[in-house]
Order: sequence, then C-alpha cells, then structure tokens
Amino acid sequence: MYPYHNKIKQRIRNGELIDWFYTDTYPRIGTALVLVFATEPHRRPIRPHRWPEYLPLLKASGGEEHGSISP
Repeated sequence: MYPYHNKIKQRIRNGELIDWFYTDTYPRIGTALVLVFATEPHRRPIRPHRWPEYLPLLKASGGEEHGSISP
C-alpha cells in the first residue's frame, strides 16, 4: 500500500511543493486541498479531515496563502 500522506509530507519537506489551492470540484472527491508539486505526480488532493496535518507544513514552507510558496 502506498504511504500516501507520509510520502506527500516528505515531498513538502524536500521543497518539491510549488503551489496549492482549495477546490470544491476535485474529480471523485469534491472539496479538497490540492497540492501541486514540481515532480510527478504533480497534483495530490487532500480531503478536509486531513487539512489540519498539512497547514503547519504549508506555513513552514512559506505558503500561508494560495500560491505563495517560497522558492
């Protein structure tokens, strides 16, 4: 089984995250926090019940608002 959340968090810590946004229309999920990475797979959706785990990581990476990830 793919360790989905552990791998995504590691990718954030490795500096691969280039953007993120919220959407209400992610295919087959609906409401999601979508993380956009520089490498494949580029988009990873996060369901709302997991958002509290990711918000501190986004803030630490310089992304307090949509699209504001520091290089």
